[in-house]
Amino acid sequence: MLLTRFEPIREMRELRKGFDYINSVMNSLEEQDVEAGISSFVPDVNSREAKDAYFVEIDLPGIKKEDIEIDVKDNILTISGERKVKEETKEEAYYKIESKYGKFVRSFTLPKNVNLDKIEANCTDGVLEVKIPKHEVITDQPKKIEIK
Repeated sequence: MLLTRFEPIREMRELRKGFDYINSVMNSLEEQDVEAGISSFVPDVNSREAKDAYFVEIDLPGIKKEDIEIDVKDNILTISGERKVKEETKEEAYYKIESKYGKFVRSFTLPKNVNLDKIEANCTDGVLEVKIPKHEVITDQPKKIEIK
């Protein structure tokens, strides 16, 4: 039987090394996010289904429609853009910015019953609405098959 001496100080050093490593990884990720222009701006999304279409509404206040891109690839709808920093206003008694800025990307997997060729988008009052029409469903009507 091999005896190992318990050294609490050594164990604490090893634990601290692990935490230091995790902190260094997290700090490097934060630095990469800042360099890439990634921010905490994530627009709110509402989605709904109607009889003939699906709708995706995204709150994009202060974003021009020229700064928004909408793509569909492999049945995935991707909406991306950038909320640019406004001119900062410095008042006499305070300095504060609560608005979030930066690039954003939101992706949605579309169902198979959509008509990709007829997707429409409209941006009004800071709300982007994307209408995704469903394929027209042919009702099952009796059909007589002729035998040849």
